[in-house]
Amino acid sequence: MKGAVRIRDADATRKRILVAAKREFARLGFGGARIDAIAERAKANKRMIYHYFNSKEILFTAVLEDAYLDIRAAERKLELDKMEPRAAIDALVAFTWHYYLKNPEFLTLVNSENLHKARHIKSSNAIRHDYPYFVNVVQDIIDRGVASGVFRTGIDAVQLNITLAAINYYYLTNKYTGSIIYDRDLMDPKRLEERLAFNIDTIQRLMRP
Repeated sequence: MKGAVRIRDADATRKRILVAAKREFARLGFGGARIDAIAERAKANKRMIYHYFNSKEILFTAVLEDAYLDIRAAERKLELDKMEPRAAIDALVAFTWHYYLKNPEFLTLVNSENLHKARHIKSSNAIRHDYPYFVNVVQDIIDRGVASGVFRTGIDAVQLNITLAAINYYYLTNKYTGSIIYDRDLMDPKRLEERLAFNIDTIQRLMRP
């Protein structure tokens, strides 16, 4: 019984550290984040952080893994394989949009890792193992759509996913400068609804025969 309690305590502590680290890394990036601040947020101490993660680099990698695997796990819940192809694509576009809106830390973490040329996720077997599944899911949607005549041939699942992510990602990562340049509040609820509708229409037009 005591062993089970210790395991639960260890899991809870590790989770608190990851949550605190995610906020700190998302706010300041890998370079700006400080272990002292993470320890304070997690109500832990530096020694405990290094006990679980060994280094700041390993902690950042764990945070990235947690972030990437979370969005993939949420996508699985959509059960896209059970949807008609066009509905599945609409659902995927909408899901990505709403996930980015609800999880802005994900976008800033991705930005930070790109500044470091993917140095940390290169060592992540968990991310490498998980992503082929998602590509296969998207390819299955494409194949089913081609077979039923609603999608054109020659659509690559990786290219589609990059485009789908980009039209959602760019709008939100450039919301401040875009609001000034285009003289409209890009984060106004009405504008957000318009943008989602535009994104869905854009992807569907791209895929039509």
